[in-house]
Amino acid sequence: MRAPFRRSTLAALRGFEAPSAALTLLPSAADYRRMLLEKIASATRRICIVALYLQQDEAGQEILDALYAAKTARPELEVVVLVDWFRAQRGLIGAGKQAGNAAWYQAQNLEHDQEVPIYGVPVQTRELFGVLHLKGSVIDDCVIYTGASINNVYLHKLGKYRLDRYQLLENKALADAFLRLVHQEILPSEAVHRLDLPSPPSSRSLRGEIRQFRQRLKRASYDVSEGIRENGELRLIPLLGIGNKNALSKVICELIAQTRHHLTLCTPYFNMPLAVKREINRALKRGVTIDIIIGDKTANDFFIPPQEPFKVISALPYLYEISLRRFMQKHQAAVEKQALNIHLWKDGDHTFHLKGLWSDERYTLLTGNNLNPRAFQLDLENAVLIDDPRSEWLAPRAEEIRQLMRNTHRVGKFDELDTLSEYPTGVRTFLRRVSRVRVERLLYRIL
Repeated sequence: MRAPFRRSTLAALRGFEAPSAALTLLPSAADYRRMLLEKIASATRRICIVALYLQQDEAGQEILDALYAAKTARPELEVVVLVDWFRAQRGLIGAGKQAGNAAWYQAQNLEHDQEVPIYGVPVQTRELFGVLHLKGSVIDDCVIYTGASINNVYLHKLGKYRLDRYQLLENKALADAFLRLVHQEILPSEAVHRLDLPSPPSSRSLRGEIRQFRQRLKRASYDVSEGIRENGELRLIPLLGIGNKNALSKVICELIAQTRHHLTLCTPYFNMPLAVKREINRALKRGVTIDIIIGDKTANDFFIPPQEPFKVISALPYLYEISLRRFMQKHQAAVEKQALNIHLWKDGDHTFHLKGLWSDERYTLLTGNNLNPRAFQLDLENAVLIDDPRSEWLAPRAEEIRQLMRNTHRVGKFDELDTLSEYPTGVRTFLRRVSRVRVERLLYRIL
């Protein structure tokens, strides 16, 4: 059995001291949209929006209009937007050939006197092998941390919502650290270009620059030189990770390894890396109670109703369910003892996008990391680890988990989940085909 985890490993991380009152949790996507618009309108010094994408739809237009309005009202205001380079220049998956959001950014730029620069950030030479998955926008001295991108469903603009987590962290030192990473490690790169200006360079022409940028990111980290090591106070610890065995991935594994009583995880795509599975196995053997919150396959953002034409992307929710069924079957004894609890989330036709980790009553991880091989190896990820040694933040923390557990049901046995024979014909045929040619393992690594 593995030697007991040394708490000093986490204690050595530097973070920024903060009172518990500086942390605010928002309960819903609609609350997040309202807050974001209010923060943009009241900004006095700086706005930096970071998202996988800013979509051309009603919610995207509302946010972009607010950014232009803020810049017009206060021309001295620093406003910058970062999105993934590739995601911004293609249409929606399965929607046919489209111009992408970049064309909309350029049209919006022509309509306004003030500029809102929108930068495309490539972290790999192809989108399939890595995207900008940073979270955490900065408005003045507030870090707004959520896994949500900006479109109608993430902001609950027109009837449907995608459930995420939404935190406001009022902390100047943390906000400064987030912005220093943008200004010192990302924007100066020759691989990063504005997408709101006409004729951005082709991705092919930037391959060398992108590779150099990725190598530089592997050596980058948040500047926490003004932070403190463990001192008995609540701290906010920013973490960055890209590539194999990165700092964030190591901290995630260490958090699971040091848990002694209760661990809660949530992920929208159940496809855990081997390192995470090993730590979960060890935690169960130590007697740790583990709760895992996952979206039902019909709540997955890639789910397509069976009555609609089959598309390859629609097989993903079923792949994740297969992975979950295997995991539960292996740990059925722990499930029956309620040492392992799988909670499936479903709320009508709304969707699920939760990520995060809660260890005992001390550590809370805010992250966009999906706890899958792609997040551990390919995408550029980050997180804020909340270290609460005196349990000052227990009530809001417990309330967030309670809210996230609404609309869930506990799966008592692995065979409550569907099997391949019960899947729609198109999905069943595709999965059998990829299984025969052993492509399934590759899919789990990159999706």
